[in-house]
Amino acid sequence: MSGSVNRPVRRRTFVLGTAAAAGTAALAGPLAQGASAAAFGYTDDGSNYVVDTGASLVFKVSKSNGDLTSLVYRGVEYQGYGGMNSHIESGLGTSTVSIRQSGTTILISVAYGTLRHYYAARSGENNVYLWTNKADTSVSATRYIVRVKKGLFLNDEPDSYTYTNSTIEASDVFAKSDGQTRSKHFSKLRVMDYNYVGWTTGSVGLWIVRSNHEKASGGPFYRSLLRHQSADGGGLYEILYYGQNQTEDQRFGLQGPYVIAFTDGGAPSSSLFPGTLTTSWADSLGISGYVGAGGRGRVAGVGITGRNTAYAYTVGLANPAAQYWGSARASDGYFSIGGVLPGTYTLTVYKGELAVYSTQATVSAGGTTTLNSIAIPATNDPSNASAIWRINDWNGTPSGFKNADLMTYAHPSDVRAAAWTGNVVIGSGSETSAFPCYLWKDVNSGLLVYFKLTAAQAAAAHTLRIGVTTAYANGRPQVAVNDTWTSAIPSPPTQPNTRSLTNGSYRGNNHTFTYSVPASAWLTDTGQYNVLKINVVSGSGSTSYLSAGTAIDAIDLLA
Repeated sequence: MSGSVNRPVRRRTFVLGTAAAAGTAALAGPLAQGASAAAFGYTDDGSNYVVDTGASLVFKVSKSNGDLTSLVYRGVEYQGYGGMNSHIESGLGTSTVSIRQSGTTILISVAYGTLRHYYAARSGENNVYLWTNKADTSVSATRYIVRVKKGLFLNDEPDSYTYTNSTIEASDVFAKSDGQTRSKHFSKLRVMDYNYVGWTTGSVGLWIVRSNHEKASGGPFYRSLLRHQSADGGGLYEILYYGQNQTEDQRFGLQGPYVIAFTDGGAPSSSLFPGTLTTSWADSLGISGYVGAGGRGRVAGVGITGRNTAYAYTVGLANPAAQYWGSARASDGYFSIGGVLPGTYTLTVYKGELAVYSTQATVSAGGTTTLNSIAIPATNDPSNASAIWRINDWNGTPSGFKNADLMTYAHPSDVRAAAWTGNVVIGSGSETSAFPCYLWKDVNSGLLVYFKLTAAQAAAAHTLRIGVTTAYANGRPQVAVNDTWTSAIPSPPTQPNTRSLTNGSYRGNNHTFTYSVPASAWLTDTGQYNVLKINVVSGSGSTSYLSAGTAIDAIDLLA
């Protein structure tokens, strides 16, 4: 299914960008003039509205269904593969499409049922600004995909695959001949970790700069597919709502702008990034659901005490209508979250990805809600509990466990993964690195942890805690000690009901299982190792890596 290469590839480079990366890259600002000197404006070719940005970009939008049918930059067509256009979801049906120019802005409006979608161009910019307003579930609109012609950007990254790779799961996870795995799901990043996604040849960059995701779901740590590359071509995504590994209900309303940006090979300008992009020029365009800066507010916190300074802290705001987040300053915990729609929000403080504090905050238009210093109670952080032993630290992620980093961009069967089996000895110094980040009923259930107790410790009952970040098919841990005591089977907590552990995500709902182990379970000989067995139990799941499983945050035996 290969084809001729459309143009020479100068350099194979894959980029998922952050603001820090953009600061060192060659920038193409939103008002930077392109090489061409064409006149800004639009025409009607009968089937499409044709927009010339007056820079180096000309694009077309179908008058019948609102598809983006052409994306020509410096005379090269980038749009389309497999006979498909760029569009919402898999394309809308017959729609009402209109266009108008307001000074230096051209706006194309698409109406399909209750859905409203918009494309905007600004004079002299090589950008297309997009908004999508999904009002309800009557219209399926969970993504926008920019389809890019084959041969323009080549790479061999975790989200790339070819049809000569063998399919190992669900027709969307592949294995190369060398045993490395590939999938469109393997993005590596949480939503808070990137501002843009795309490719560069060194002389041309094509990017989607994400929106602020205020109408998306899943929070700052959510992971979803961002990009793919195959033999047919490539796709860049703005995910409006992604059902896989989802922990929240879908939100409705206007999402955007997100931006299709061309550059001279560098990163897109940081002025396009969520949090820095200003769109006062769109205030009077009549975009359905649009709320300008004057109709938004801010939440600011003086500081956060009770933090473990070894970790980054994030503050999130969420209600059924919107979500936002921001980083707490490392020195004192100060935070400021702007551009917030009016309303009352649950404010959550996260240590890493573990919620350790929650309160309410009400935001009004044009105002700043200032919060006094937040004090995290010591009991809210499970790491503060005195433990006889602890494997990993409590931070809401499996980071540090065996294979944890690899699992954000590879399948568990990947040749680069260390063996998922193997037991753990407390006091060995390798407890965390030897303990697998994921446990499955069909793969490594029955893992053993060896540990010794003093006479005083063995004479008392103790609480064992196992923290998890998600589960697949209701997988949860049942434990046994020394083959003399076995816990009850715990009830499964609420978790996403889709694949997770095999498609690059450990993110679900953090949950702590607690087990009260009686003193009679311990060995009285202090020279002998007690043996903890951790089994994965469930009545659901398939086989192998799709059997019931769970991702581990931390395990400890309290004093």
